[in-house]
Amino acid sequence: MALFGTRSLRSLFTHPGFAEGVRAIAGPALGTVALGLVTGVAMARSGLPMGAVLAMSLLVFASASQLACLPMILAGAPLWVIVLTALMLNVRFVVFSAHWRRYFGLLPRPQRLGLAYLAGDPVYVRFMQRYPRRAPDQLAYFLGLALFNWAAWQVASLAGIFLADAIPPDWDLRFIGVLALLGLAMPMIADRPSWLVAAVAGAIGWMGQGWPFGLQVIAAIAAAMAAGHWAERRAPRIATP
Repeated sequence: MALFGTRSLRSLFTHPGFAEGVRAIAGPALGTVALGLVTGVAMARSGLPMGAVLAMSLLVFASASQLACLPMILAGAPLWVIVLTALMLNVRFVVFSAHWRRYFGLLPRPQRLGLAYLAGDPVYVRFMQRYPRRAPDQLAYFLGLALFNWAAWQVASLAGIFLADAIPPDWDLRFIGVLALLGLAMPMIADRPSWLVAAVAGAIGWMGQGWPFGLQVIAAIAAAMAAGHWAERRAPRIATP
């Protein structure tokens, strides 16, 4: 998708902010690489047609949803459970979009849709750390973050798909995926409400390990959202010890 004209793209790629964004995301992108590799292997071993696997890698670009929903698809879970799981895992992007609206809300809709596709958790964290308010070079920085992160995902995911047979089945890649997810999530846990949300989600997920069709994922997200809403309402009273 061409977000901008040729001249605009050339000026963005040569903008200092673009290079700054690439440098800023290089470290967090290692987590993206790990997740991409794990997800690619999981998709390749799922038994789905190769065309569907490649389309999912190139178009979906949502590791948490893919890793959560693949086992449900293979287990024959009801469609509503799979869809609800994907929606709840991605509800955080509604929050991201609400924040990004003040930065990119005036761009034409096709450009905003393109930026939304490229958005990701490490991109959001790095961008908001760098730009607590609007600035002239914010778009170049965002694209530096997002395009490098997207490229890292695609390369790793495709590598996992095509090299899945060469990776011994006894390698516990799920553990690598968990570590990568933790690496992406930890920078966002910066205050008491977010710590409460993480604790509630972890507790529910651990207690529901034996639930069918991965329903513990839905329950953990719902409980975490409720805890976060409660904590945000009480934030003025619990913000300081």
